[in-house]
Amino acid sequence: MQPFPIPAPLFNGASRRVEAANALNWLRQGWAIFIANPGAWVAMMIILIVIYLGLAMVPVIGQLAAHLLTPLLGAGMLLACQKVASEQALQVTELFAGFQRNTGALVMLGVLYMIGMLAVFLLAFLLVGGGMAGGLMMQDPVGAGMAVGAVLLAGLVGLSLSVPILMAIWFAPALVVFNSMQPIDALKASFNACLKNVVVFLVYGLITMVLCFFAALPVGLGFLVLGPVLAGSVYASYRDIFLAA
Repeated sequence: MQPFPIPAPLFNGASRRVEAANALNWLRQGWAIFIANPGAWVAMMIILIVIYLGLAMVPVIGQLAAHLLTPLLGAGMLLACQKVASEQALQVTELFAGFQRNTGALVMLGVLYMIGMLAVFLLAFLLVGGGMAGGLMMQDPVGAGMAVGAVLLAGLVGLSLSVPILMAIWFAPALVVFNSMQPIDALKASFNACLKNVVVFLVYGLITMVLCFFAALPVGLGFLVLGPVLAGSVYASYRDIFLAA
């Protein structure tokens, strides 16, 4: 006999397809989440920027650590969004909530993300290195063209391989902290959701690129606002694509 009360079935990562216009709604919700407590959000963004700038100063290891920490810090931002959406008081320390909740699964996400991006980097590096070496050995205009072609090819290959990794990691922290999914299952569910909603994410990406351009104009200070808005939009998109399924 099943125990009473009967436990609720585990979330299986089912997602739905949404309209392209929903991208604007995600950003509007992100803005509403930011404006509810702009001071705390700006403080969290400053801390994030300091962390990532500090890691960027450490060759190789710093970049790997940045990838490792991304799901943990991203989960903190998402949990902060949930607090605002639930009309709870927001604390700056919420940024580090991922170090206290579902930490093991989030660390595993970070490890897998780090390995994936490292593999892409190494492949691109080999393509550039091989093309440059071959071009230099030829010592003529054709060799120079080969070297430039290798750089362009490496960039194209790197971008093409990075996109599926980003699709897999996009919703994974949310699925881990809010639905207690295992890392591999969360990555699969995130990838499938992004693939199912490729049109709305293309619209979202184009709008985000425009917003990033304007955010960069005032010496990059606009990212103190845009960062939390985008975090809120990710939370809104998660609720729209998964919880509304």
